[in-house]
Amino acid sequence: MCETNYQKHASSTCPRCGQAFACLAGNITQCHCYAIRLPPQVQQLIATRYTDCLCQACLLQLQQPAQAFKEQFLTPPTSP
Repeated sequence: MCETNYQKHASSTCPRCGQAFACLAGNITQCHCYAIRLPPQVQQLIATRYTDCLCQACLLQLQQPAQAFKEQFLTPPTSP
């Protein structure tokens, strides 16, 4: 999980797709999310819809403008 507990490796489940992955918030430069660049509006979308980190596959999908548009306007939010 990407929380402020700074664990080296935390097992997490992507809230978008349900895939298990390792979050490296305690070693952020080694985490899969560190190298993925997302526009501010996509970062805001993720922050609004999800309370936990997303897996690499979902972040890469959301880098694509068409997928981000679909997520924002055509996909209902998930329940917490």
